[in-house]
Amino acid sequence: MLHEFKKFALKGNVIDLAVGVIIGGAFGKIVTSLVNDVLMPILGLLLGGINFVDLKYVITPGVGDVPESAILYGSFIQSIVDFLIISFSIFIFIKIISVRKKEEKSAPPQPAPEVLLLEEIRDLLKEKE
Repeated sequence: MLHEFKKFALKGNVIDLAVGVIIGGAFGKIVTSLVNDVLMPILGLLLGGINFVDLKYVITPGVGDVPESAILYGSFIQSIVDFLIISFSIFIFIKIISVRKKEEKSAPPQPAPEVLLLEEIRDLLKEKE
């Protein structure tokens, strides 16, 4: 069983997937920081100085040691913006990859240098005849 697991874990696809997950997690953190630290403050300023983190609907206010119960819709709005940016970035990335794959498929393969040399020799022999 250990041998089978080692064989599975060292396949190229599994390693590629692991690298993709790690890079995706780091990319998600970068986008989250972009949304929380750059975009949302600018958007809040444009909307009249609103801090989206503070937007909430209080269901029951906190009394004494009992914390308030609230719906934090400002954080939800930030998460939506975060999701839209990440999904748009992935869309653009996939679009670029698919265009490149189409370009690679449409380009005719170049003949080997030996084939080109043989074609030149053939053409020279035809000219002599």
